[in-house]
Amino acid sequence: MTFTRKLLGSTAVLAGALALSQAALAEVKVGVTIAATGPAAALGVPAKNTFALWPSEIGGEKLTVIVLDDAGDPNQATTNARRLITEDKVDVIVGSSTTPPTLAVAGVAFENQVPHFTQAPAEFPAGREKWSFVMAQKVALVAQPVFDHMKANGVKTVGYIGFSDSWGDLWVRQFKALAEPMGLKMVAEERYARADTSVAGQALKLVAAKPDAILVGASGTGAALPQLALRERGFTGNIYQTHGAVTKDFIRIAGKSAEGVILPSGPPVVAELLPDSPQKKVGLELWKLYEGKHGAGTRTQFAGHAWDVLQVLNRVVPIALKKAKPGSQDFRNALLAALESEKEIAASHGVYNFTPSDHFGLDQRGRVLLTVKNGDWALVK
Repeated sequence: MTFTRKLLGSTAVLAGALALSQAALAEVKVGVTIAATGPAAALGVPAKNTFALWPSEIGGEKLTVIVLDDAGDPNQATTNARRLITEDKVDVIVGSSTTPPTLAVAGVAFENQVPHFTQAPAEFPAGREKWSFVMAQKVALVAQPVFDHMKANGVKTVGYIGFSDSWGDLWVRQFKALAEPMGLKMVAEERYARADTSVAGQALKLVAAKPDAILVGASGTGAALPQLALRERGFTGNIYQTHGAVTKDFIRIAGKSAEGVILPSGPPVVAELLPDSPQKKVGLELWKLYEGKHGAGTRTQFAGHAWDVLQVLNRVVPIALKKAKPGSQDFRNALLAALESEKEIAASHGVYNFTPSDHFGLDQRGRVLLTVKNGDWALVK
């Protein structure tokens, strides 16, 4: 009998250990690689701050978020993504803050069949987009109102200056695809590197071309360089920026030259100015938390992208948990299926409807057109 009691006791201990092991397996892990430092830090830091606001549980299970810094470098983003997937065994990967490292992360996610949420717009090679979902607005979605504004204001010729990378390329392609059929003509094209500290030469060439308006294909604080240089060299026409420039740091660095600039943006930046809508509610909830911790006026749309990943996961994780345990490929597959089938997922940037053929998910509810007035954002009427 003594032996039996000891055996039963050992069995109970073993069962308890097994239960604890199974509980540990239920932990949902999210790996993040963003530009917390470097030229794109204005985009990455708000996202990092937002991931820190995520809850400790999701779908009734423990939620662990691992955040790594890639400084906006595609090679470091690749290294981070591989570490998060192979060593940390994450179920979901998020990143990066700008397009080039985002494409690098997408490649790793595709190879390892891990759901991937981008924080930057990206267009993937055919067949390589299966595991990547874009939280930022598709460039075509936000470019159209920019070109419509140009057309409505009598613009016929446009000068272009943008990053000498995939982000700059994206906007040139959209101009050719959308603006040229509208009768707009690009009469000058200049490029610069993200780390450049001057674009004086490029600005002089653009001013000499005498375009009606200028489009800047840049992001973060780097978008302020052409804004300053063009105004300093006497360009008085409209300057259009992309949604990558919608940060208070852009206004701070560009100063008075930012006044009157036209930019597309996601809705959360001006949540209070929006009519009642699902995204307005989510946006206001985010800013109550974010600005409550970091101070009034610290909001950016890039914080919104990070918050929106959580809104999507809140919908799809409980569905996937019914089919498989976290840490398994079955769970990743279940997440993918739920992402492509769930509808009307309300978030700060709009309402997401991903499908097997559309991993962007946002529609016209996910864009607004802004200007800078008296050092702050204002809606373009």
